Amino acid sequence: MSSLVSAIGYILAVSYPVLAISTGTRAVYQLFFKEGVVYLLPSILSGIAALCYLVAGFGFAYRRRWTWWLSVSVLLFESLMTLTIGIWSLIDPATVGSTVWRHFGADYGYFPLFQPLLGLIWLFWPTTVRE
Repeated sequence: MSSLVSAIGYILAVSYPVLAISTGTRAVYQLFFKEGVVYLLPSILSGIAALCYLVAGFGFAYRRRWTWWLSVSVLLFESLMTLTIGIWSLIDPATVGSTVWRHFGADYGYFPLFQPLLGLIWLFWPTTVRE
């Protein structure tokens, strides 16, 4: 089981920066370069998601007690947002638009749904907590 948790750590170390770049680029493009954008909520939500991914990735890489707490907080917030926006996008898809958390992260292979859960498992794993 320990090797599985170690593998999860490597997956997180790669996937979080990739998602941060992907969603951040999408948000910046939609906010500043795409013409005709009238509704900014999807772009802002994608920007918030990118910031979450960046902060969580920092917490995984920089192993200190305060970054552990920061990562746990960000992953809990990210999980809450994925569920909230995911449900909201099923009820009122026009308002949510196209964001990383739409349909529980379907556009991103559902990574936004299960990735924070993997992160929390990894952070609370006894070996990780001791380090």
